[in-house]
Amino acid sequence: MPKIASQAKRLRIYIGESDHWKRRSLYHAIVEKAKELDMAGATVFRGIIGYGANSRIHTASIIDLSSDLPILLEIIDSEEYIAKLLPFLDDMLEEGMVTIDDVEVIKYGRKPPKR
Repeated sequence: MPKIASQAKRLRIYIGESDHWKRRSLYHAIVEKAKELDMAGATVFRGIIGYGANSRIHTASIIDLSSDLPILLEIIDSEEYIAKLLPFLDDMLEEGMVTIDDVEVIKYGRKPPKR
């Protein structure tokens, strides 16, 4: 299977499940904006436990079930495409945290069909 190695940026956005933007879930709005900007892809993870700046623990435990579980969005793309999304995040995020770091990407693909 052929593979391609390259350098890229990883953008991580830490928010809460109950965060909204223009009457819809913030994480959904960010994924839609990333797609609109033709970014390589976006993944949303729901955390089972976490806490942030307010030090309040949010958990998925059945006893302490929180309606505001931690959400992590991850987008890996070129520096150019990550930079295109940042101004929108400035507008969309009222609370949360964003990190950007360098990553090495190893992309696997299918072999071209034999002729």
